[in-house]
Amino acid sequence: MIYQYTTLAAPAQAEFKDKGSRFLAFVWPVQSEAEIRQHVQILREQHHKARHCCYAWRLGVDGNRYRANDDGEPAGSAGRPILGQIDSAAITDVLVVVVRYFGGTLLGVPGLIHAYKTATAAAIASAEKIRLDVCQQLRLYCDYAHLSEALRWCKQQQAQVLQQDLQQQCCLLVRIPLAQLESGLAVLGQQRAIDVKLDG
Repeated sequence: MIYQYTTLAAPAQAEFKDKGSRFLAFVWPVQSEAEIRQHVQILREQHHKARHCCYAWRLGVDGNRYRANDDGEPAGSAGRPILGQIDSAAITDVLVVVVRYFGGTLLGVPGLIHAYKTATAAAIASAEKIRLDVCQQLRLYCDYAHLSEALRWCKQQQAQVLQQDLQQQCCLLVRIPLAQLESGLAVLGQQRAIDVKLDG
């Protein structure tokens, strides 16, 4: 089971030049395909004079959602090398876009692969990486009299309280690291004053 994953702490960029062509690489931490489309669209508008806007992304804790786009470059010469560098860095929830300004000299497929790979590697290398916990959301239910117990359990299990509905019957939406889940649920099972349901 995967308990942690690596992503980027913040966006970064780098540049690579070859025979007059400029390759501007941009990397972002991302959470959704909608966010990815927005970044790509903004870059296309900012660099409307560029010849190509190639990209690749990988999403999900297990990295099973991904795409590579050559944007008019020869098949496999841009998107796949970009994705290859994402995988070499073992990161996920990340988008890399490489904008190419054509310098007038054809680089050939090997030259393009090298350029896209090098620009991407430089941008990823310049970005700060962070390790994040894989988490599970839970809903905790208890009487108001047992609220302090529920909150103490959250603190002990490193669970983050996302929402609180404090009535006579309280409901807490919490996010707990997967590594803590089994032992945390065992503790709750002994208390009986707090009911729990997996959320999502």
